[in-house]
Amino acid sequence: MKITLVTENWAKIAQAKLFLNPLGVEVDNIKIKTIEIQSDSIEEVAKYSAKYASEKLKSNVVKNDTGLIIEALNGFPAAYTHYVQETIGEDGILKLLEGIENRTAYILQALAFCEYGKEPIVFSSKTNGDIALKKQGENGWFFDYIFIPSGQTKTLACFQSEERLKLWNGSSYKMLVEYLSSSGIAEK
Repeated sequence: MKITLVTENWAKIAQAKLFLNPLGVEVDNIKIKTIEIQSDSIEEVAKYSAKYASEKLKSNVVKNDTGLIIEALNGFPAAYTHYVQETIGEDGILKLLEGIENRTAYILQALAFCEYGKEPIVFSSKTNGDIALKKQGENGWFFDYIFIPSGQTKTLACFQSEERLKLWNGSSYKMLVEYLSSSGIAEK
């Protein structure tokens, strides 16, 4: 089986291969810019981008959109994670959480599969954790420096790439493979 992942993000490619290759799925990558709509929903952003890419490429595609959801900030930054990274960064998030004891957060990963000519389907997974009191580590980007996955004592940025990616909940990839296999859509 083979899927086409539309992204310019090397970490999303590496993560897809990490979770899909052991399931017998080959990951092909096409790097094109997609339109990201303004929406509070990570799933809606992923769906729109997948539909756009599928129509442009005239093929079946998968688009991954990811966001950080912080309970004490009413779910912020969610679908605006990339914008927050570019504006206030990790230091801004830590500033917003100063004096707040509830550091509960999760990373929501939405995989949108779009069969050419049809509407996208989304498979989501959550990686639970907490926001650290200060930045830690040297690996990764943005929330990797402040997000501590459940069961860990260090932020994602304290782990090397492959080890860090394994700390994510990969169930959305498994759901995608199950769907492709059961629907007969999968390319052999």
